[in-house]
Amino acid sequence: MTGAGSGKVINLRAARKTAARDAARKQGDENAAKFGRNKSQKLAEKDAAARAARHLDQHRREDPENGDE
Repeated sequence: MTGAGSGKVINLRAARKTAARDAARKQGDENAAKFGRNKSQKLAEKDAAARAARHLDQHRREDPENGDE
């Protein structure tokens, strides 16, 4: 029974774990490309939004009829 039909013996449990790990890594890479920003980028964007809001508030004019901003 030895011949051309016999192949390499593999551990199916290890093969399943490897396939699952590779699929998770691929999904993670796709998510990182789609949504990912590092912490410094998030902080820079948050700071820019706060700066823009302050700038806008500094130029706000009060409505003399209502008395509120």
